[in-house]
Amino acid sequence: MRVSEKVWLITGTSRGFGRSWAIAALERGDKVAATARNTASLDDLAEKYGDALLPIALDVTDREADFAAVKQAHDHFGRLDIVVNNAGYGQFGFVEELSEQDARDQIETNLFGALWITQAALPYLRAQRSGHIIQVSSIGGISAFPLVGAYHASKWALEGFSQALAQEVVSFGVHVTLIEPGGFDTDWAGPSAKHAARLSDYDEVRAAVEAERSTRWANPGNPEASAAALLKVVDAEEPPLRVFFGASPLATAKADYESRLRTWEQWQPVAELAQG
Repeated sequence: MRVSEKVWLITGTSRGFGRSWAIAALERGDKVAATARNTASLDDLAEKYGDALLPIALDVTDREADFAAVKQAHDHFGRLDIVVNNAGYGQFGFVEELSEQDARDQIETNLFGALWITQAALPYLRAQRSGHIIQVSSIGGISAFPLVGAYHASKWALEGFSQALAQEVVSFGVHVTLIEPGGFDTDWAGPSAKHAARLSDYDEVRAAVEAERSTRWANPGNPEASAAALLKVVDAEEPPLRVFFGASPLATAKADYESRLRTWEQWQPVAELAQG
């Protein structure tokens, strides 16, 4: 059943999930404030969808600009219903290889960018007693693999503050959902990615990790197909706090959490010893 028209704000709409989801929302008659570092990437959508699309130039690491963008979107359309924190990228590099700038840039974009947009949107959502914040996390927000430690750090932190947030705003009628995709056919590991300077001592480990990674994500999902799943989530009367996108993350999560439980149970005597 089609619900009433919604107003979206989606960050990172120049490509990948953000662009696919913006198109899906526009196609069904919703309004979209779409942010991108370069809004020229949205020219074709602006021509096709006209006033239903509001392109906004934005670097999400700029807190002041984030608040201004959210205000612009709200003032332009008169309300905000769905806020999608999608902007982000993957930082590749073993932990020892990461420079301070590598680490800070990753956290500034993937974590603080989402935090600032969330903070900027909340007063509007609280006032209208409704709204839905979508945080684009990853299977890498609950599990971890070698070579992308900084990325995992950013997504695990996003998961933590979002779970707390969901409990803080539920009484205002505001929902929070963490989208946790597996491997998808985006340019996350391509042109959008950043790479730390390599240490030669890790060459053999790197080769093994990259070979395993290519096998793990051998059948990536389709970003355009993911739009149908997102619409199911935002239209749900009681949306989930967490939802995987793609077939593979569930098996990864189950194996990881079963291993954690076994280890915690094995070491419970030590845990109790520590209590005194």
